[in-house]
Amino acid sequence: MAKHDTLDPATGEAILERTLGPLADCWGRENGYLSIDGQPLSARLPQTPAYLYSRRCLDTAVASLRSALPDSIGIHYAIKANPFPPLVRHLAGLVDGFDCASLDEMKLAAGISEPTQKISIAGPAKSRAEHRYAIEAGITINAESVGELERIMVAARTTGRRARVALRVNPPFALKGSGMHMGGGARPFGIDSEVIPSLLDQRDTLAEGGIDLVGLHLFAGSQSLDVEAIVATLDGWTELLHEWHQTTGFTPAELIIGPGLGVAYHPGDRPLDLDRLAPAFARLDEQLAALGQRGGTPIDTRLEMGRFLVAGAGIYLTRVVDRKISRGTTYLVCDGGMHHHLALSGNLGAVLRRNWPVIAVDHLDDEANETVDVAGPLCTPLDVLGKGQPLPALAPGDWLGVLQSGAYGASASPAGFLSRAPVTEYLI
Repeated sequence: MAKHDTLDPATGEAILERTLGPLADCWGRENGYLSIDGQPLSARLPQTPAYLYSRRCLDTAVASLRSALPDSIGIHYAIKANPFPPLVRHLAGLVDGFDCASLDEMKLAAGISEPTQKISIAGPAKSRAEHRYAIEAGITINAESVGELERIMVAARTTGRRARVALRVNPPFALKGSGMHMGGGARPFGIDSEVIPSLLDQRDTLAEGGIDLVGLHLFAGSQSLDVEAIVATLDGWTELLHEWHQTTGFTPAELIIGPGLGVAYHPGDRPLDLDRLAPAFARLDEQLAALGQRGGTPIDTRLEMGRFLVAGAGIYLTRVVDRKISRGTTYLVCDGGMHHHLALSGNLGAVLRRNWPVIAVDHLDDEANETVDVAGPLCTPLDVLGKGQPLPALAPGDWLGVLQSGAYGASASPAGFLSRAPVTEYLI
């Protein structure tokens, strides 16, 4: 099958009798094996390595987030989390817009979005082509610096069109407990918060240069499982917005907030309780509504969500090729590795490598009575899939599935390393 083939959308309807760790109920389980439409997954897919994404899991993730949000707060999908076109097309029917990080992502979003859905692009070194395309397509550009504002004005003059621009803010705080800090301190991302008021005071000058300053992009960090930290960050944003309104009179017509909701990947991680976040989202909505009334401009608020929507919808599948014992350590050597799933090896933003949830696809009911190291096919000790991983006794030919693999997987991995074949992706 081709890299972007899509399987029959009618498959994958079996419901789990119980949840197996982080294996979501939207995945099928039957007679001890992971199943698609009642048949073993390993019998339905033609090959490994592969990524498998579930429409039902995507639906569930979006619906669960919607249930915690006021109706007036929308959801944008950050395509960078997983740009697999069939997956993005499916999400187009579930979300209110898209956030992009490249020209190709903008083209993908523009080709599938409805007129009511908004698109934005972020990134600290946008090209001229990206600026031009965004302006011509009416896509909001999240400006990351004063220099970028100047480049946008040049692009606006070149195209003869006005540019829709939001200022991306580097706040004076970071999202505590987040896996990746995107705010606080010196950052290549966003405009330092202390500079924002002076730029807001210059909005007439920006307008003369072809920029319509439509809003703000607020992002402080990602991958946080700390409810209190997320709440504190949302409160910090509203304090800044009120302060800027008081000093400059500016009320954003559009507001994109990255709340940094995290995903439970590792043993001991506790999934976010959205019920505990719902009051904070309701308070955010009330505060923004009050700010909009004072400014005479209703604020169209969207949450930028990537990993939280797609991580649980993906499984990375690999097959055991060899079983060997080396000086007392049992190794399962597989056909998939870090060239397809870099985060699994601990080489994508992790300080210390921790095991991911790995399942024996055809032995779900078997006791995990062995402790093994799981390695990939690459000639480097970095190619680690699991260390001291508890699993049933497995042999060459058995399949392993890495859960929570729907985000920052295939597209975030060094696929060209050692000239290996690209991984196949499926949406069911």
